[in-house]
Amino acid sequence: MANPVPGQRSAPYKRILLKLSGEALAGQAGYGIDTDVLNVLADEIKRIHDKGVQIGIVIGGGNIFRGIKGATKGMDRASADYMGMLATVLNCLALQDALEHAGVHTRVQSAIEMQELAEPYIRRKAVRHLEKNRVVIFGAGTGNPYFTTDTTAALRAMEVGSEVVLKATKVDGIYDSDPRENSKAKWFDEVSYIEVLQRGLKVMDSTAISLCMDNQLPIIVFDLNQKGALEDIVNGKAVGTLVR
Repeated sequence: MANPVPGQRSAPYKRILLKLSGEALAGQAGYGIDTDVLNVLADEIKRIHDKGVQIGIVIGGGNIFRGIKGATKGMDRASADYMGMLATVLNCLALQDALEHAGVHTRVQSAIEMQELAEPYIRRKAVRHLEKNRVVIFGAGTGNPYFTTDTTAALRAMEVGSEVVLKATKVDGIYDSDPRENSKAKWFDEVSYIEVLQRGLKVMDSTAISLCMDNQLPIIVFDLNQKGALEDIVNGKAVGTLVR
């Protein structure tokens, strides 16, 4: 991607994949779903949706249940992961409700079939929804245990032809160490996929990074709590850290 003007990274994006952590929906409580946070998030998404940006969303389930954490406490890993996938569907339905109240037409597609709650994931149908300017929220991960929602985000982004993965976090990009614990942590404006893997930078899991690297899909890591950041990014402005 070229830099057309100072302060910009690219031309405006037309189709994006937004990756949200489940914890982002929990607010200050750290667990469950905070409706105030949901409504703010829905307004941010609506702002870019109204500009004609086609939006796919993948949400984690860590605010309700995290598969890996369950496995470390003695649960069977596959069973724990399936429970985590169901937790993501709860978050998807909550975000769908907030978006619909904001006037945004939304579809939830689940990798695990549950017809009363969501459509089954069908790639061509998801693309058609995006073309009709509906927000598509992808639930239940990949439908398989041992894969994270980071990997789901990379996979779905490539399947539906997104131009970028936008990874929303609680910090303003990628650092060489946790800035909340190390005041001298170095912030990166831009970093390569290989450097992320070699240095073990905590962006997305290694499977997701490798998928993006193999398919030249850029990732932008940004602070979800920075008002207007999402809109600035889709307008091509330099916000957060770019991985490419």
